[in-house]
Amino acid sequence: MSDERVQCEGCGVEIQTESPAQVGYVPSAALKREHLLCQRCFRIRNYGEMESIQQNPDDYLHLLGEIANTDSLVVQVIDLFDFTGSWIPGIHRHIGNNRLLLLANKIDLFPKTTKWGRLREWVLKSANDYGIHPIDVVFCSAAKGDRIDQAVSSIERHRQGRDVYIVGTTNVGKSTFINRLIRDLGGINEDVITTSPYPGTTLDMIRIPLDDGKAIIDSPGIVRKDRLSEWIDPKELRMVVPQSTVKPKVYQLNDQQTLFIGGLARFDFISGPRQSFVCYVSNRLYIHRTKQEQADSFQQRHRGGMLAPPTDPNCLPSWKKHVLHLSGKEKQDIVISGLGWITCGQHRAKIEVWAPEGIQVLTRAAII
Repeated sequence: MSDERVQCEGCGVEIQTESPAQVGYVPSAALKREHLLCQRCFRIRNYGEMESIQQNPDDYLHLLGEIANTDSLVVQVIDLFDFTGSWIPGIHRHIGNNRLLLLANKIDLFPKTTKWGRLREWVLKSANDYGIHPIDVVFCSAAKGDRIDQAVSSIERHRQGRDVYIVGTTNVGKSTFINRLIRDLGGINEDVITTSPYPGTTLDMIRIPLDDGKAIIDSPGIVRKDRLSEWIDPKELRMVVPQSTVKPKVYQLNDQQTLFIGGLARFDFISGPRQSFVCYVSNRLYIHRTKQEQADSFQQRHRGGMLAPPTDPNCLPSWKKHVLHLSGKEKQDIVISGLGWITCGQHRAKIEVWAPEGIQVLTRAAII
């Protein structure tokens, strides 16, 4: 191959022909194709194959930091269903003085009764808590195409003839959105960026030219190991990451009762008056209720079987206990990053949540 750097159109990785086992490989004969895809992207698109890639989070953060040296509009794609887990920590340091537009994706997972005006206020307050003051917040579903026209209109209005950098953590739907965006702004009727349900599909910056001489730049997803979705085997990921509107599961619990969310987390209601707990997780996840005094033995017998995913519990770190005290002054969510949340009523309660060590568990004002 020549010294000129050639990139895969699907994921941005540098193309190479020497090692089939390494990323970026293509057979030499494929170099003549008009649209060049690495072997990995070709298999994802044509056969639905998925494979994990060893990623260095620092390398991706370095790429993100280069945005500060540009004059661009930055669009941060957020997974609205996993807001905290999909936020890029320190985003303001990476983008410099460039203006930031927040794109809240995956609205199709929320109930149709959702009050979007209230949710917009919730997103703005959450962003402000991170020290960010976005120029706009736009809701959409990249997968379903809902409100894409509003997102395109907002981006066109705010970019003012500049490049647009699309940033986000892994698995927020960033590449799916950018394919929608390219169709509207670039007039291309087929997917340009490779998408898959497994985190880390985009491996390097991908620059897509626009008619006015500027470009849309897709960046690799930033890796956050503090959410469960990063740890799940690709074959089981679709069970954990919701694929359709989430149907809330309501449980009336007495104290000393336990909920298992598959084999991924455990919720112990230690003390407090009888009350409702509403689980917002993937519809495909099995939730089992039992008495707390029986929970340990039940877990030992059934984790990896009835309590699954994961079918191999050893793929996750050991569980850690989080002790939470609910004030009862307002509705609160208990969030397990990368899994979902449990909304608690306006009653005092002591809760213990068990989740793999390193996974973020927190409380927040109720999102719904």
